[in-house]
Amino acid sequence: MSPHDFLMKPLYRVMSATKYVYINTCGYTYIWIKVGTDWFPFSLIVGTMMEEEQTLVKGGTNLEGSEAKLELTVDEVVEEYVGSLGFSQLVHVLLVSLAWIFDAQSTLVTIFTDAQPPWRCKSGLCQGYNNSSSNTGSVCELVSGTWEWVGGHTSSTIAEWNLVCDRRFLAAVPASVYFLGSLIGSGVYGHLSDTWLGRKRTVQLSCILTSITAFATSLSPDIWTYAFFRFTNGFARSGIGICCLVLTTESVGRKWRGQVGQYGFFFFTVGFLTLPLVAYPTRTHWRSLYKVLSLLPLAYAVLLLPLVSESPRWLLIKGRSKEALQVLDRFARLNGKQKLPSNLSLTDPTGSSNAAPCTNSEGAEITPNNREKLWSTKWAAIRMITVMLAGFGVGFVYYGVQLNVENLNFNLYVSVAINAVMEIPAVVIGTFLLGFTNRRLLLSGSSYIAAVSCILCTFFSHKGGTSKVQNNHGGGSWGQLIIEGIGFMGASTTFDILYIYCVELFPTNVRNFAVSMLRQAIMLGASVAPLLVVLGRLSPSLSFLVFGGFAISSGVLSMWLPETRNAPLYETLKQQEEEEKHSWISHNDGALELGK
Repeated sequence: MSPHDFLMKPLYRVMSATKYVYINTCGYTYIWIKVGTDWFPFSLIVGTMMEEEQTLVKGGTNLEGSEAKLELTVDEVVEEYVGSLGFSQLVHVLLVSLAWIFDAQSTLVTIFTDAQPPWRCKSGLCQGYNNSSSNTGSVCELVSGTWEWVGGHTSSTIAEWNLVCDRRFLAAVPASVYFLGSLIGSGVYGHLSDTWLGRKRTVQLSCILTSITAFATSLSPDIWTYAFFRFTNGFARSGIGICCLVLTTESVGRKWRGQVGQYGFFFFTVGFLTLPLVAYPTRTHWRSLYKVLSLLPLAYAVLLLPLVSESPRWLLIKGRSKEALQVLDRFARLNGKQKLPSNLSLTDPTGSSNAAPCTNSEGAEITPNNREKLWSTKWAAIRMITVMLAGFGVGFVYYGVQLNVENLNFNLYVSVAINAVMEIPAVVIGTFLLGFTNRRLLLSGSSYIAAVSCILCTFFSHKGGTSKVQNNHGGGSWGQLIIEGIGFMGASTTFDILYIYCVELFPTNVRNFAVSMLRQAIMLGASVAPLLVVLGRLSPSLSFLVFGGFAISSGVLSMWLPETRNAPLYETLKQQEEEEKHSWISHNDGALELGK
């Protein structure tokens, strides 16, 4: 007999028919029923029973034969009435995921605006140099006025503010503070989306602020003002990724969570891939590139985002169960399903409406605490720290390898385009493997692929960095470019899977906060990466070697995390702790029986 067959029976019959275990925890009764050799959880909110013969039934009848209230979780409504992934959810995911395009463009624009452009000697003025683009040398060795930037002084921030020689490390400041702004913004947006604004309005606010700060960046008069606006731009855009990921995954069934989460990363790839197409026409005016990119998120926030629905899980957590049901009913009807039953209600995961009061040892009543905190829950805090440590390495490698393309001896636009193309198989492979592969194995495996590739790149690295005449027409090692592309594909797969993994590791009431904390760790790693990229202009082999070491550390750390494939999305920390505990007991019970 399947667990669903029990749902149509009174609870006392279920308990008398098979083995069961229950734990009464401050307003909750967690019931685990054994069917055959497997244990299945049934979370029922304890209410005040006005009549002794009244029985709590999901979809059944009470002892007098009258119709009972149909009380289901969001997961159960999605699976049984809405559909795990239908047309309405696909449209929802598509509209939400479009915002990832602007997230990618805002993050990676400095590959072009802050890159060191090619230079050339003025005719007859460079002693020991000529105008041939194949010659190497350092502008620091030349007399001022004997050389010039090929694209003019407006082609990049380095050319306009002369960020070379003893000022070369100033070129890393804007990119570093951008990621620091993202780090701070991730925490702020994570709190706002979990408490006040919700997922949808947080994305809208983030897109509008991203547009404003991008345009302001184009007006910067000097390097320090430019760095400040890059910081504000990083803060502004940090709400896009975390909220889009949560908003898409919370609308589908558990079978499609991993794949749907990958769709957002596909659009991030689209943003990465289209960036060279936008940057090339503005290659002689870096300010124009920022102005063009500032228009897109504003148009999206005004025209498309109002069509998106808020997360029903968040609405339920905030006590807005009627609105949550309306969202689910709209999804169901657009999927061609029937209207949700009139007697359907959503199980309140906080227990705020009908939870029985608890008493302490002295008999005093204790009100259940529905405002659970991630950092005050030991198991969740340990898990969060592990995820963040792994995320630091992932962010350092993922963004560092992208920014490090200027240290490849290839045309910058071609190198960026190839890296962007390598994101496509990373998303496709990740989407395919997430359907049947354990998250932990997939995360560690892709980390090791990135590590090995980065280390192999050290054997192909050229010397010279800024001491060479920058050549935008190629002439580099195809072997290095191919290996670097494979390494970036591994880093991209690791980056994508870690976000999906984090969504599944934590419950709804802290999920957005947990993802934002991961985002902070990733941004902290990314903020250090530009310094290594500048150092890589002097020693490319060293930069690739460090990237490889951090990729290995992230793969090792992932082995300490629990597996979440096919696990339900829990709603509260207390619920997840109890049910994961019983899952562990059930697993060990089965192992003991096999041992016999």
